[in-house]
Amino acid sequence: MSIIARIGRALGLRDSIGWAEWSGAGSWTGKVVTPETTLQIATALACIRLTASTISTLPVAVYREAADGSHQRLPDHPLAVLLRQSPNADQTPVEFLEGMVGCLMLFGNAFALKTRTAGQVRALTLLSPERTTVRRDPQTGELEYVYSDPRGRETYTANEVWHLRAFGIGGDLGLSPIQYGRQALGMAIATDEAAARTFSNGMRPSGFFLSKNTLTAEQRVQARKVLVEPLQGSENAGRTGILEGDAFTWQSVSIPAKDAELLATRGLHIEEICRLFGIPPILVGHAANGVTAWGTGIETIVLSWLTTSLGPLLTRIEASANRALVAPAERGKVWAEFSLEGLLRADSEARAKLYASGAQNGWMTRNEIRRLENRPPVDGGDVLTAQSNLLPIDKLGTIVTPTREVKLPANNGEQE
Repeated sequence: MSIIARIGRALGLRDSIGWAEWSGAGSWTGKVVTPETTLQIATALACIRLTASTISTLPVAVYREAADGSHQRLPDHPLAVLLRQSPNADQTPVEFLEGMVGCLMLFGNAFALKTRTAGQVRALTLLSPERTTVRRDPQTGELEYVYSDPRGRETYTANEVWHLRAFGIGGDLGLSPIQYGRQALGMAIATDEAAARTFSNGMRPSGFFLSKNTLTAEQRVQARKVLVEPLQGSENAGRTGILEGDAFTWQSVSIPAKDAELLATRGLHIEEICRLFGIPPILVGHAANGVTAWGTGIETIVLSWLTTSLGPLLTRIEASANRALVAPAERGKVWAEFSLEGLLRADSEARAKLYASGAQNGWMTRNEIRRLENRPPVDGGDVLTAQSNLLPIDKLGTIVTPTREVKLPANNGEQE
């Protein structure tokens, strides 16, 4: 975070990320853990991108409960237009939801300013969590949102802001994964830096050239230029140096990378970060011991992710959006909902099984299936059908198959 971005930002006593930026601390490794440094960790970026991209590209629809209890889809409802077509003048729905989910996973909170017309929310503008301070009015106890930027400071009421919270313990704010996972993230930053510096030095152990004589300042500069600089850098890996006479000897003082288990440590922090963000490591390209990316193994892992991590997060977003974006007069009657069937778009075999089950068991019509595949309806496709061989046991043998009736001429075919 730059010094300009810090101007006008209020720091609370519990804002450990903000204070870490100012003090240069934040983790036991001494590395500063901020959203910017977190996104420089490849595993963290992959986890956040995977979750945000998956959620933002899922189909979302707005429904109303009809008098008969069925769910009526409302494609022209203002909330549907907002979430499916144009959240604001500058972003697509995918870009907006990516930003909201990204902020949620980095800061634990995401904020969007609501613009209303005739009681309906018509636009949503993403607010930076770094510039937003959440507080309560000392007199009324109502939530307030103070937003600071170079143009000034604005205070918004809870009715003007959509506040999406991550996992929390009942407070006004969600818990930030960056704040509470800074030790694991700091370890990852330190490990990546150590690995990079090891390669930049040609993977040779560091140490000292020991001189039997005391060197002058000029001799130190000349010795570094002749002995040290030609062997530094990854481009000089494998080069051989020459020591003349017995003026210098080499003394190694470092631990070899194998003994330090550098590679194992890097693999471990990948799993730690994936655990922090609720992503199976295999989904970001890391196969742990005993995990396979083939067959039913990866299918089970993806299903587990959808059930235990992505599903609850989608429910959290739906509940927050329905509370903050639906007009008060329509709450409980109108709601927005993600369609998980969108995850099957790339799996033709799974789609075929789903559609076959719906058509054969009478819970989807053929025109509903064709609509999901962007195909035009057909005559007679709005009728629910089911397989006739699925009969109760006590009805077996009681169903008489209709036969064609043959009309015979009068008087058994005899002419009068």
